[in-house]
Amino acid sequence: MASRTSPGQASVAALPVPPPASERCRLLLRQWRRELQLNGRERSLLGGALVVLDRQLERLEQRHLRVAVFGRVGVGKSSLLNALLGAPVFATDVAHGCTRSQQAARWDVALRGLVRVDLVDTPGIDEIAAAGRGRLAARVARGVDLVLMVLDGDLAGVDLEAIAALLQSGKPLLLVLNRCDCWPGEQCRALEASIQRRLRAVLPAAAGTVPLLAVAAAPRRARLRADGRVRSDPEPPRVEPLRRQLIELLEGQGELLLALNSLGAAESLQRQLHQGRVGRGRQAAQGLIGRYAALKATGLAANPLLLLDLAGGLACDAALVAQLCQLYGLPMSGAAARELLSQLTRQNALIGGAQIGIQLVLGALRQLLLLAAPFTGGLSLAPAAPVALAQAALAVHTTRRTGRLAARELLRRGELGGQPGALRRRLMASDPLVRQWLAGRAAADGSTHSPASLQALLP
Repeated sequence: MASRTSPGQASVAALPVPPPASERCRLLLRQWRRELQLNGRERSLLGGALVVLDRQLERLEQRHLRVAVFGRVGVGKSSLLNALLGAPVFATDVAHGCTRSQQAARWDVALRGLVRVDLVDTPGIDEIAAAGRGRLAARVARGVDLVLMVLDGDLAGVDLEAIAALLQSGKPLLLVLNRCDCWPGEQCRALEASIQRRLRAVLPAAAGTVPLLAVAAAPRRARLRADGRVRSDPEPPRVEPLRRQLIELLEGQGELLLALNSLGAAESLQRQLHQGRVGRGRQAAQGLIGRYAALKATGLAANPLLLLDLAGGLACDAALVAQLCQLYGLPMSGAAARELLSQLTRQNALIGGAQIGIQLVLGALRQLLLLAAPFTGGLSLAPAAPVALAQAALAVHTTRRTGRLAARELLRRGELGGQPGALRRRLMASDPLVRQWLAGRAAADGSTHSPASLQALLP
């Protein structure tokens, strides 16, 4: 007998299953890139960022993932990659700093969901008189989807700085403690606990989100020769826990890591584009704010009714915010502009309670003077002109203040990445895996320009 399904059960079964986060990123980023409008000057200025973005989107479509080692000079990055590859592909030497430029090799491991995985070697981040190599290493790290931060001891200051920078840029990260054969078991576990403790103390956002694995990429065993001298013999690498973790991670979340890196590249380009438009629109914004200030001042000075003063002033400010949004490339509906204006009002007491209070006092005083005119033979109208001028001056000041705060807020919103940034925040709110990988990036959302650079962009 065929089983019966109730209408409620049928409706539940018919609910569409939402696509995974990686697929949502791929589809939305493809549409965003296709609809991205740039003029000739912007294409020239952002040429490098466009190349990086298009290359990353191409790797996303091809499911071609890149994993890079990162860390101080001499911690065994090249040896670790050779151990994973099972062959001496990358040069190693007893002299530190053997790697002088980025190198990549294909990892010949079949991974479900991925077509190709490259392992990338980078120079040390702390080489003396090698700032260029450090910049190269950072640039390489921005172009990969997962970073293995290699340590050979407890966390140093340069390690913490690198980890903080990687997390704030939204870079997925694994910590690898190399040369664990140099410490007995108890000492190795104590060292791992110390690393996690220092990481939590300095970078709370990384607490519990950055796994730590202990390996020995090129272990050696001491041997006493017959002549009494001590020599060391190489032993097989002990990296199997890392290999298993990487395979499991990349098979389960490789496509998501590719999508998140593509999202980061798009967000970076969007932020650069918005900052450029804000800077170039500075003079136009100044003129726009000046015109609205003059309009508002004229209306307040000429209108004798207090309620119309307040309503006209708020309408003028709302129109200014909407015009600034359009000027800076962030068109908003009237409701969104009013919400932004309300937020700016809450931030600035002068535009909020102080402005209304002063306007109430000045407006009431002017009305009293006008009402008293018949009884004073018109003499009470003489002080009305200075009151109107005071209202006009206040209107000019508050309008300029509103415009400047609106520009600051629009710049801050642009720094959050526009549409790609909004997509990232939605994914972080709905997907625990995205939230785990981008925990450090979330903490950086509140960051802004330095006061000097922000001052240069504001009208």
